[in-house]
Amino acid sequence: MKPILQGLAATCIAAVAATGALAQANLTAETSSPGNSPHVSILHLAEIASANGIANLQVQEGQTLTNSLVNVAEGKTDITAMPLILPFLLNAGRGPFSSIGEERGAELASNVRALYPYNAGAFGLIALESEGIDSWEDLEGKNVWNGPPRGAALVNARQAIAGVTGFADGEDYTGHQSNWAQLATLLVDGSMDAFVVPLTFPSSRVTTMQAAGDVVIVSTPKDVFEGDAYQRLFNAPGNVPIVVAWEDMGYSDGVRLISEDATFRGLGTAFADLVHKDMPFDRAKALTTAYIESMEELKSKTPYAGNIGVGVLDPKLSGFCGVNPLKYHAGAVAAWEEAGYDVPDCAKPEAS
Repeated sequence: MKPILQGLAATCIAAVAATGALAQANLTAETSSPGNSPHVSILHLAEIASANGIANLQVQEGQTLTNSLVNVAEGKTDITAMPLILPFLLNAGRGPFSSIGEERGAELASNVRALYPYNAGAFGLIALESEGIDSWEDLEGKNVWNGPPRGAALVNARQAIAGVTGFADGEDYTGHQSNWAQLATLLVDGSMDAFVVPLTFPSSRVTTMQAAGDVVIVSTPKDVFEGDAYQRLFNAPGNVPIVVAWEDMGYSDGVRLISEDATFRGLGTAFADLVHKDMPFDRAKALTTAYIESMEELKSKTPYAGNIGVGVLDPKLSGFCGVNPLKYHAGAVAAWEEAGYDVPDCAKPEAS
């Protein structure tokens, strides 16, 4: 993270000359709090946009992304990180957008376009070895931290547990919720028996927990993960399958993976960085091209970036198409295709 943060600081003070026909712009961007891939992605974009003379990004961190989506759709913000479930809900005027209504929600949702996809990790079960939890079934009767009080993370954590065990929060186990800022303390203070949270590989949540002892990570069992019932979870907008081999997870001593074949499997959360549909074609293309050309740099700076679907456009793995109404910006499509990638037709915008 440090090189990326240093790069962001540079964007705030550097004045890079314009390149080509497109003058360098001053743009606004919103993202989540530090410590996850949406935050890293936007800060990386800010760095490379400045370095390539495309734009200076003023980044607002710690934002509520439901609000950020509306801000971009209304043209108040230029770029935001976004879980793909939210454009779907906005389009339908449901969930956190119910007060907006279906008609206005669909109008706003039609205003946003994606530059590139990634994910925020996969939901996994983690616990201290001393708790004796070796399977999802061992959560019965336990105190389990499963996310903030509201939002997609809590829904997905409950889905991940129920998908393996059929357990219900409040009946078969006691779910506990608090804001993300409290999680680091809970991971080490012994108040919880287990945690079901999104994990990147490696994950700071696992390494934080190691301060209290050795850690076990429990994968979704392969037969369950590949079964029809669990696979139906991936039909929901924003849900993607995550499969990572142990040797690629980034752990060594003090961490044990429970899996029948040394492979982690879990329910992932699809993300993309979004812009307004009216962003100039050349600017969207330039931003996306700079991102494509710096993907290996991103992976080298942030170890877990190699396991978050960077550069993966397959709709099943990226969360696009199906019931998801979100499309790529035309400039982004051009950038990906010029770089030799296949953009799914179902994720391309209609010709205007």
